[in-house]
Amino acid sequence: MNSTAAIKTRLTLLSFFQFFVWGAWLTTIGTYCTEGKGWSFPQFGAVFSTLALSSILMPSLIGIIADKWMRAERLYGILHLSYGLMMLLIPNIATLQELFPTLLTGEEYEILYWIVFGGMLAYMPTISLSNSVSYRILKMNSLNVQTDFPKIRVWGTIGFIAAMWLTNLSGSKANANQFYIAAVGAILLGLYAFTLPACQPQGKTNEKKSFASMLGLDAFKLFANYQMALFFVFSVLLGAALQLSNMYGDAYLSSFPKGTLVEKYSTIIYSISQVSETIFILTIPFFLKRFGIKNVMLFALVAWVLRYGFFAYGSADFGVFLIVMSCVVYGMAFDFFLISGSMFVEANTDSSIRSSAQGLFIMMTNGIGAYIGTVASSALIGAYYILPDGSTNWHGAWLLFAGYSLVVAILFFVLFKEKKTATA
Repeated sequence: MNSTAAIKTRLTLLSFFQFFVWGAWLTTIGTYCTEGKGWSFPQFGAVFSTLALSSILMPSLIGIIADKWMRAERLYGILHLSYGLMMLLIPNIATLQELFPTLLTGEEYEILYWIVFGGMLAYMPTISLSNSVSYRILKMNSLNVQTDFPKIRVWGTIGFIAAMWLTNLSGSKANANQFYIAAVGAILLGLYAFTLPACQPQGKTNEKKSFASMLGLDAFKLFANYQMALFFVFSVLLGAALQLSNMYGDAYLSSFPKGTLVEKYSTIIYSISQVSETIFILTIPFFLKRFGIKNVMLFALVAWVLRYGFFAYGSADFGVFLIVMSCVVYGMAFDFFLISGSMFVEANTDSSIRSSAQGLFIMMTNGIGAYIGTVASSALIGAYYILPDGSTNWHGAWLLFAGYSLVVAILFFVLFKEKKTATA
């Protein structure tokens, strides 16, 4: 194997395990908390909200450390080792309470909250850091980032799918074994990262920057522009809708009658969403050229309506077809707003703040929007959609989410005006 092929293979492994260690539990932790542990939706929602809080707090700080003070691949390795250790603690909470009875006095879900929060503080910044490491290594080896990186990144989605399948087929979706799968993968990935080519910090530059600039806060001046402010508001609203899928998808499918195809292979069926995601990424250039960026983002919002509408009318008898259709449209729902939205930011911001603006876009969707969606949806389900027998009225809940997505789509269609520069 020549050196170029070897580098691509090594980065492919990096991408695969980056998302493998997340996919092992992200879509099944809801099943673990509500079915395996019998906790309420607000309790589960509090645990899941740590993903959003970490997305707000950590990526900018870790980016500064990697840029100024520490080799990126080493920092990446340390973060994954830390994340892996946190995942190892989750199946052993009872043992920890026995060892530290005076320190760990809360209920199990409260301890889980802080452990998952610690794990997410370590993991969430590695999503962007893995990209930075890959970009740097590709450039160091005179490879083309635009043509080579997408072929590497798609293996991240494949890794996510592989982890979902492993969790399902090993019977781990409602127990703590899913966290062992994530932990082993993360520790191996952390050790592997130390063998990657050195990504030295960029060091100091002659350009003086304020602390606010280093944190990317200059991008907030974009809110002075009505169109960009409106775009970021819709990014928050979309982030809330996106979180509903990750939180409740597998728990919903697992609620189907025992022994049915949907219940037995819920995580595998749900992974069709990620397969669809990889396909729709390839169609974005065609849709942008044919329909323009506003319509492409509108298609995404309508796809969210269909995503939840198909879920609402799924059933044990006719459920497989509608569930599969919901997973198919997920690719459009996810890709067409997040990727096209990133292109909109790129085309409508000054080059001096584009990186900060992209970070702001992610903070609005995966951070603030995701947090709002997590807290609000768990409170609504807990208050209005739990039946007297303790089961969940998923039909009503998914209709509520579909209605929410429809309102957002209508508002976007009416209020958002496309600029010619957005498609440049």
